[in-house]
Amino acid sequence: MSDMDDGRFRAAVLITGAASGIGRAAALQLARAGRALVLVDRDEGALQRLLAEWPALASVPQCRVLDLGDAGAVAGLGEGLPALAGLVNNAGMSAGGQEAVGGDEEAAQRLLDLNLAAPARVVQACAARLVPGACIVNVASGAGLRAIPWRGLYSPSKAGLIAQTRALARAHPEWRVSLLVPGFVRTELVQGLIDSGRLIPSQALAKVPLGHLAEPEDMAEALCFLLSPAAQALSGQALVLDGGSSGYGGSQALPPARQPLPGLAWTLKLHGHALETTPPARTGDSTQYPAVCDGRALQARPGGLLAAVREAAADFRRQHRATASLTLLLPPDPGEGDTDWTLAGDAAATRMLIATLAAEWGADGLRINAVQRAPGTALAELWPLLDYVAGPRARCLTGQVLSTGPHS
Repeated sequence: MSDMDDGRFRAAVLITGAASGIGRAAALQLARAGRALVLVDRDEGALQRLLAEWPALASVPQCRVLDLGDAGAVAGLGEGLPALAGLVNNAGMSAGGQEAVGGDEEAAQRLLDLNLAAPARVVQACAARLVPGACIVNVASGAGLRAIPWRGLYSPSKAGLIAQTRALARAHPEWRVSLLVPGFVRTELVQGLIDSGRLIPSQALAKVPLGHLAEPEDMAEALCFLLSPAAQALSGQALVLDGGSSGYGGSQALPPARQPLPGLAWTLKLHGHALETTPPARTGDSTQYPAVCDGRALQARPGGLLAAVREAAADFRRQHRATASLTLLLPPDPGEGDTDWTLAGDAAATRMLIATLAAEWGADGLRINAVQRAPGTALAELWPLLDYVAGPRARCLTGQVLSTGPHS
């Protein structure tokens, strides 16, 4: 059965903040993929400009002009909507140059209303239209993972959204809830900060191991993935596409990128190591993106995870000098009391090694990530997930450990 034969994928996807930036790129990408869409934005003119560029063969979307900061208006959003297979809470705002407290209280409240309150209100308003198994993706920000000063309440609002999304996933297991956490993305907002001098790209990229700003199309690819069956295993999890910046803790500037980003349309050439099944063959005439999926850590003895990952990383580095990816398969973390306390640091050390290698390798276009395999999960079930994580569509994903199976 193909995605489009499944009733869930004949239903529509609703996107807020759809007229610009990440929302606009995602709307166009989903339209090209044949998905029916509901586009929500407060800027009617921007919606009309988007429709003027709509793919010729795509279904005409339903458009709603709506101020998501208006709780009363959001409450009526569900009226007249089609059945929804997906809901993307993408709308948000920043507050560049402002302190977190003591500034314009009205502006601060609007930011909280839009970034933190509106996503919950949208879910509540649309709940009756969500089909069983529907996907909800909340778009947060790397600013929710670490404090970014002089952006008002932006970091607190995004940290709150991350926590709220995880709580939603626990409260509603009938939906597939996940987070997209972008880093610096070359949206109109970010370009405006660059043009005004409030953001200096070289300074920002000095803390991004891959050394590149992401493009809205990178986030569109991620949203298409999170809305697809391939992301089923990531329910309740966060996908952090920030070029490795959230894992970087050094005080010195990172070296500038020595390699361009691979093309999103490059063909994945995936090799497996220490796996019980062979990666599916891929064909294509476009430039190939070399990737390795390594499973030797699955067989590591207690306390041997770090050593297995070090060995895998060393082998990969000897074989690949630039523009490639290593995706490690890891066993689930042992439960409390299941491991000798003297070995309890093994998994944490392994995660930090992955983040450290992402920082050290990034300038050469080398990515490293891990997928933690849930108990009883057959490797064949993970190939759709690994196809995204290891491939060029996830070119800004590095230094991350993705947990599969039931969310915590």
